[in-house]
Amino acid sequence: MVSNEQRRRQLAREKYLRQQQRRETARHKSRQRNVVIAAVLAVVLAGGGAVAATGALSGKDKDKKDDAASSATPSAAPTSKAPDPCAKEAKAVAGKKPKKMSWKKEPAVTVDKSASYTMKLETTCGDISVTMDAGKAPHTVNSFSFLAGKGYFDHTKCHRLVNQGIYVLQCGDPQGTGAGGPGYTLPDENLKDASLKGGKYPAGTVAMANQYNPQTKKGRNTGGSQFFLVYKKSDLPPNYTPFGTVDKAGMKVLQKIANAGAAPPDQTMNTAPNASVVINKATVGKS
Repeated sequence: MVSNEQRRRQLAREKYLRQQQRRETARHKSRQRNVVIAAVLAVVLAGGGAVAATGALSGKDKDKKDDAASSATPSAAPTSKAPDPCAKEAKAVAGKKPKKMSWKKEPAVTVDKSASYTMKLETTCGDISVTMDAGKAPHTVNSFSFLAGKGYFDHTKCHRLVNQGIYVLQCGDPQGTGAGGPGYTLPDENLKDASLKGGKYPAGTVAMANQYNPQTKKGRNTGGSQFFLVYKKSDLPPNYTPFGTVDKAGMKVLQKIANAGAAPPDQTMNTAPNASVVINKATVGKS
C-alpha cells in the first residue's frame, strides 16, 4: 500500500514535471517567435529598423531565471562559412565605389503605366533580370528607372542574406550597411497583389524594404532604394511593395549566392552573404 507521504511526493513530482514541460514549451515558442520576428525585421532599413529589431528580440518571458538562455537575442539567420563563388569577379572590380547621390523629393512619375519594364542587374555573381509592372507599382518602377539612369546602383554591394524564416537577398544601399537611401521615400504599392495571398512572398518576387514595424504599426510609405529578392517562398505579411519578378537565369544566380551561406551578424543585425555580390551596373528599359 502506498503511504500518504509517498503519494504526496508522487503528486509533487508530477506537478514539477508538468511545470517543467510548460516552461520548455514556452521557451520553444519564444525561440520560434523571435526567429520569425528577426527574419521579418531583417528586411527593414537599418536606419530606422535596427533599434526596433533590438527591442522586438528582447526576451520577456515570465520566468526570467529559468528562461535566461532562451531570452538571448538570436541572429536573423543561421550562419555558415563557405567558399566565395564570386571572389574572382569581385576582385576584378575591386576599388570601384558607388556615387554619392541624394535627392530631396521623389522624381515625377514619367513611366508608361500600361507597360512592363525590365531591370537588368549585372552582378559579380551573374546577371539578374527583373520584369517590373508599372501599372501595379508606378512610383516604385519609376524610381528604379530614375535611379538606374543616374548610375545610383552601380558598384553597390548586396549587404544582407537571410536564410531562416524568410529567404531573401537584400540590395540597393550605396553605403552597404542597410542604412542608406536616395533621400526621398516612396508610397507603399501593390500590397493586395494576389501573389501575396496567405502571407507568403513567392520565390522570384522582388519587393521593397522599408521601415515598417509590424509591432508598432508605424513606418508606412518609407521605401527608398533598398529592395530584396526572394529566392525561396517566404512567410511574410504583405507589408513590402512587390514590384517585380526575377527571370529563370536570375533565379539560378540567386541560388548560387544563397548556397554560399551568410556571415555572422554585425552590430546592425546584417548577415552579409559569403558571396561577394556587387551590382556592377543596373539598367532599366521597356520590355
